Amino acid sequence: MRIRFKPYHPSPVLSGHLRMGGKNPQGEEIAVNSLYIKRDATPVIPVMGEYHFCRDSRENWAAELAKIKAGGVGIVATYLFWIYHEEIEGEFDFSGDLDIRAFITQCAAQGLEVIIRIGPWAHGECRNGGFPDWLVHSGIPLRCNDPRYMEKARIWYEQIYEQVKGLFFRDGGPIIGIQFENELVDQAEHLMALKNMALLIGYDAPLYTATGWNSQYGAKMPVDEMLPVFAGYVDAPWDASLKQLPPSHHFSFDPTRNDAAVGMDLMKDADESGWRLPYERYPFATCELGSGLQVTHHRRPLVSAMDAYALSLVKLGCGNNLIGYYMYHGGTNKIGKCSTFQESTDTGYPNDVPILNYDFQTCLSQYGEARDQYGLLNMLHLFAHSFGALLAPMEHVPAEEFVPCTDNTRLRCCLRTDGASGFVFVNHHQRGMALRDVWGAEISALGVAFPALDVRGDVSFFLPVNMPLDGAVIRCATAQPLCREGNTFFFAEIPGIPAQYDITLANGSTRTVRPEAGLHSAFDAGDSRIITLAWDQARFTRRLESRLYVGENVNLYSLGGKIRAVENGSFDYCVYEEGSFAQRHVQLDFIPAVCKLTPVSEPFAPPYARELELGGARKRTWMRVEVTSGEGLIHIREDYDAAQIYADGQLVADNFYTGKAWRVPARLLYGKECYLVMSEKKDDFYCEG
Repeated sequence: MRIRFKPYHPSPVLSGHLRMGGKNPQGEEIAVNSLYIKRDATPVIPVMGEYHFCRDSRENWAAELAKIKAGGVGIVATYLFWIYHEEIEGEFDFSGDLDIRAFITQCAAQGLEVIIRIGPWAHGECRNGGFPDWLVHSGIPLRCNDPRYMEKARIWYEQIYEQVKGLFFRDGGPIIGIQFENELVDQAEHLMALKNMALLIGYDAPLYTATGWNSQYGAKMPVDEMLPVFAGYVDAPWDASLKQLPPSHHFSFDPTRNDAAVGMDLMKDADESGWRLPYERYPFATCELGSGLQVTHHRRPLVSAMDAYALSLVKLGCGNNLIGYYMYHGGTNKIGKCSTFQESTDTGYPNDVPILNYDFQTCLSQYGEARDQYGLLNMLHLFAHSFGALLAPMEHVPAEEFVPCTDNTRLRCCLRTDGASGFVFVNHHQRGMALRDVWGAEISALGVAFPALDVRGDVSFFLPVNMPLDGAVIRCATAQPLCREGNTFFFAEIPGIPAQYDITLANGSTRTVRPEAGLHSAFDAGDSRIITLAWDQARFTRRLESRLYVGENVNLYSLGGKIRAVENGSFDYCVYEEGSFAQRHVQLDFIPAVCKLTPVSEPFAPPYARELELGGARKRTWMRVEVTSGEGLIHIREDYDAAQIYADGQLVADNFYTGKAWRVPARLLYGKECYLVMSEKKDDFYCEG
């Protein structure tokens, strides 16, 4: 199989046309042109992850933000759900777990910047999309420029501003962006009115964003006033189908930014006016790459680590220059004074989601556990951090033959290049469909021929071509660039593909090196050193406190000046210092709780029985739950439709069956009288597990 790429024709880069950008008191500047974001005139590829402060406990914020930072995320995006803060009209609450100021301050303490998504409407699988019930039932037209609605929205914006003033980038604070509304597809005038109102109140940030998806034409928004940000999910749990969906185009190198599938439960199919968003005026930016998915009652897909990794890698190959995930960290919904806060069919939405559980199957679970995509995606984030200045100005160039998502035989590839150097992106993963092994693929790019590649199994990767080093150039390599520490360049050996480097030195001489991957694989290339890590070593590589660490099958993070592991118990790691890796060991005692389940008769009428009766009446099974300590997590492996756990009569956890064990922290149960209730499982929902 021969793979070539179409000719590269550079696009004109527009500057100064977007009404964005700004400086902080230290003189650091953020600017945006039509191709990329700049920090102090240097192109960057920021990484953003969604984490909802109100869906976690403030006592967890510091540790969870430290884990997010360790995963290579530099910007935290967070919704402010109106109903959480003003459930009863006129009674605002920004205390405790709802303290946005304390959360943003904690973000800054962990070295993270922030984009606040201030609505007024948010969605986020929240009741009424985040609108309070009193507003929904007020008779006021919503999400428009009706003066009565705008007055309510103004009060909401003012209340938020009072909490966050002094924390903007212009003040030396971490808030670098503001998103207005969400999935508002055809009201540019309203978006502009919201922005103007926010500016008058005092909001000021380098980045103003709005979601850009809708039909193929893109959402209507005020041109040059907001950066359109896009989405891509590996499945659609909001879809009405109870069957496996067709193969997703997100796993082919289709550079279309818009995902018309997102929010189609709420959107029109097309825009009658023929509106077309002028994509060429904006860099390709994402805010909702699905590193997981929230299950609905009728549809319960499972997201694999490779689903999430391949999705992000493909978008990066297609030109994505702001990597944004939804959700990056799962959460737990609150229960209000008047109602529960989850999306449900009771409020006119097409989906029922769990009352509490907003885990999202994502990188960091609702309880702070690390899933496999956490480490895989960090490989891309390390690269973006080290080489963003090189990659950001590069544009997507398609292969001569485009391979659609339905093709399981040909190798899917694209090129990002500036005409001189570049990276070849390869995806050999299609969710829900096995791809045939490819033997002897012959890839050529920018006049350079790679060694023949055998690409087997589920694997996605990218390879450098004419990549500059210090005193040398990598003409091509069959290993994936990872990061840089000084003059040392780290690569990851791709599963099933031996690492090979074809190098041209400054004096014009060439050499080929085939190292054995590992921590001690260093070789010199001009004034540079190259270290090739095994893939599993690369998955556990972290940059913490400006140093490089490799965990031994553990996910490391730094908190309070100490290296910690997400996983419980003792752990080992290596730290890169003075040109080599040094071994370290941390001894920690950990005795996980033992859980005992005892069948019992119904001890009380469940306060939230509706969740147990979705789809009709169902038989209920009760068990008493006892745990021996508050350490670790218990596992519920029974079959059920919906399950709830009550501790001292309070609902503390719930779940829809997905075929995987339900993991619940023992600390929620220890020392309390606890009961598990499960509703009867029927064949009335789609489940991949």
